[in-house]
Amino acid sequence: MKAAIVESVGKVVVGEVPDPAPGPREVVVEVAACGLCGTDLHIRQGEFAPTLPVVPGHEFAGTVVERGRDVTGLALGDRVAVDPSLHCHECRQCRAGRGNMCERWAAIGVTTAGGAAQYALAPAANCVRLPDHVRTQDAALIEPLSCAVRGYDVLRARLGAHVLIYGSGTMGLMMLELAKRTGAASVEVVDVNPRRLATAARLGVSGSAAGADELDRPEGWDVVIDATGNAGAIQDGLDRVAKAGTFLQFGVADYATRVTIDPYRIYNQEITITGSMAVLHSYERAAELFAAGVLDPEVFISDRLPLDDYPLALDRFAAGLGRKIVVVP
Repeated sequence: MKAAIVESVGKVVVGEVPDPAPGPREVVVEVAACGLCGTDLHIRQGEFAPTLPVVPGHEFAGTVVERGRDVTGLALGDRVAVDPSLHCHECRQCRAGRGNMCERWAAIGVTTAGGAAQYALAPAANCVRLPDHVRTQDAALIEPLSCAVRGYDVLRARLGAHVLIYGSGTMGLMMLELAKRTGAASVEVVDVNPRRLATAARLGVSGSAAGADELDRPEGWDVVIDATGNAGAIQDGLDRVAKAGTFLQFGVADYATRVTIDPYRIYNQEITITGSMAVLHSYERAAELFAAGVLDPEVFISDRLPLDDYPLALDRFAAGLGRKIVVVP
């Protein structure tokens, strides 16, 4: 079958790899669409994936075309979205209910072959059936939405909060949509890309600007979310948190990224700094929210490219062009 392959650091090609064969409780999914995200850039940089080569793609949906002998809950032809999480269920973190912190952490499309291919292998337990009205190609958005849902689980957002989001790419916009639905009094967005800010305005943001100084909240924001992973944005965001507020590191930063914190201010103003990592008990909820229309795929998906163009798609994403880019095998 045809697949995108991260062959070595910085080298991505499209080539032929063996067709997957399901284990007893696995299925083969014919991929309808696979989304790209920052994790894929990190894999290309030689981070995250323990060994290369690897077939990337952890945001995907498709149709079940083969199943293992012990699979009973899924039928051939079922349309599914796939949670890429591969928890061991045995380590201390998993046994404590923190599978995203698994000591043997693994994920489809990161440590094992993923959805940037014609076919992908997945545990049957990781597959969520799609209702009739949800298009399979759109359902690649469920995985990033499940990460955003996890972010709001960490925030425990309270009603009436003033929220500031750094970044209006796909993830920042998803956090915007969830903030609007969790009772925020206002949601403002900062981004240096005017086209992305225009999308935020289209979705009903309270305010948007190229920098937080242009927004009128001198006392700061109750919740500040970084959805960029950029050191400058993170540093600025830490300084914008109001007293007793919370800063959420949601964007994926490079390993070497460093910022400065003010320990006395954290103590004196009771500021919380926290993070949100991937998916945890949030995938099925995200699928339900998606089916209920929390996101408009026509707004969020800006590019649908053929699998042959995966290297180009990755370059476009790295350059900050468009919003969610998906490849269609």
